[in-house]
Amino acid sequence: MIKLRRFLKGYKKEVIIGPLCKLFEAILELFVPLVMANIIDVGINELHDTEYVLRMGGVLVLLAATGLTSALFCQYFASKASQGAGTEIRRALFRHINSLSHAELDSLGTPSLITRITNDTNQVQQNIAMCIRLLTRAPFIIIGSLIMAMSINLRMSLIFFGAALLIALTLYIVMSRSVPLYAAVQKKLDKIGLISRENLSGNRVIRAFSKQNTEKARVDAATEDLTRTSVRVSKLSALLSPITYLVTDCAIIAIVWFGAVNVNAGGMKTGDIVALVSYMTQILLAMVVVANLVILMTKAGASAKRINEVFETKPSVAEINHDYISAKENTPKIEFRNVRFNYSSDGDDELSGISFTVKNGQTVGIIGGTGSGKSTLISLIPRFYDTSDGAVLVDGNDVRDYPFEQLRKKFGIVPQQSVLFSGTIRDNMKWQNPDASDEEINRALQIAQAAEFVDKLPNGLDSRVEQGGKNFSGGQRQRLCIARAIVSQPEILILDDSFSALDFATDAALRKALAENAKGTTVLIVTQRCSTIKNADLILVLSDGRLAGQGRHEELFERCEVYRDICLSQLSETEVAK
Repeated sequence: MIKLRRFLKGYKKEVIIGPLCKLFEAILELFVPLVMANIIDVGINELHDTEYVLRMGGVLVLLAATGLTSALFCQYFASKASQGAGTEIRRALFRHINSLSHAELDSLGTPSLITRITNDTNQVQQNIAMCIRLLTRAPFIIIGSLIMAMSINLRMSLIFFGAALLIALTLYIVMSRSVPLYAAVQKKLDKIGLISRENLSGNRVIRAFSKQNTEKARVDAATEDLTRTSVRVSKLSALLSPITYLVTDCAIIAIVWFGAVNVNAGGMKTGDIVALVSYMTQILLAMVVVANLVILMTKAGASAKRINEVFETKPSVAEINHDYISAKENTPKIEFRNVRFNYSSDGDDELSGISFTVKNGQTVGIIGGTGSGKSTLISLIPRFYDTSDGAVLVDGNDVRDYPFEQLRKKFGIVPQQSVLFSGTIRDNMKWQNPDASDEEINRALQIAQAAEFVDKLPNGLDSRVEQGGKNFSGGQRQRLCIARAIVSQPEILILDDSFSALDFATDAALRKALAENAKGTTVLIVTQRCSTIKNADLILVLSDGRLAGQGRHEELFERCEVYRDICLSQLSETEVAK
């Protein structure tokens, strides 16, 4: 929690004034037993004065009203500070997560990050509010009650100290055992989030394979695991209140017993016993508050640790240079120089010994078997990952020398998984170029072969796109994603297996439209279909992370065995030769 205190910098006034208001309320509360003692000893036993009793009763009402007003001010400041800090934490988390590279996002996992932004931040937020309200009040009440008890009768105050020590020992034992369990609960929530996300996003697949019962059993197992851990930690936490009440009630019995003996002996007054019992009751209530506060702080501590893990995760792909750099003349558009890459330092190489050059305006086909490293290779060009060895150059400059914004504005990227965002078609088309005109959007839709179905929609470009584009077919989503990449008129267009959901006629029409309308744009096409890249200016053939061959279709078919096998597995020799 201490590491997150920076998010309270803008709420210093609330953090200071809030506890002071609660402290003032606690001071007033400590005077109540003394007033009650005076009412009994002076107003009733000595003077028998009704007016005095009523006057002291008025003082009690005044103390209560003033304390209530102070508590309301504290509540306001606590809410303002906690809600504001929670908002700042979520913003900072979201900004930091967006600065992480693909490697860190893969490692942390989407469900875990969602839990940390929502549930964990809520725990921290609630803890801030409760600490402002109670962290100063409860200890002050306990210490103040002990001091006041000592001022009434020093020997009787030993009962207070004994009770306080027993309760403090209980708090320590429970807290030390429950902290690891609360951390485990949050991790199990991550697992449930993962399973829920998979079930909701893959609902159609689950139904297609009739795996509802299997997934139900999987969810039940995860929730039962969470339940067992939650019950275990709840049992520990549940011990606090009964033990606290037991110790306090025993202390009250001792106060009444020994107080009665002292009253009979003339060493104490009746009002003193009432005051001592009241102070013991105040300690009891304060200890219950401390117990609940400890539970809350324990939960928040586990959540804060998880939040700090995200903040402490540094991106492996960092922006080194923030200044605009110029393209070098007479250099290849893209160049790989003996590139080696692996996702983890102790793993096998995903790519090794990759060297090739791509001229400006060329169409490049990248083909290979599943797991050969095609998508990994193109992820290095916009610097989603950094190479382990070697260099990737764009316009003659190492991609590591570019500011992220300048580098990635050069690209229009269509990933393997077609991702559309909720809104309208027009909103999605303007992602990289917010100022794109309808004419530019329509031109991109025509090139992507998407205009034929967009024009038939009742609202055209203003037609709604549901979350993930679920209201469009797979082929329609792919074409809309291609159009979105084309709208910005990028220097380099990367199509990562983006024709997989298209029929052969649409595939051919799209490639023809790209060739005619995207002249000057360097196009990289990752595909499994050899027919898609037959006419490419350069074809790169990957096999087990190595470059098995590069060149045009005809020469590769003759001298590259890997490429030849791929072609003959899909086409006859006659079709290949066409």
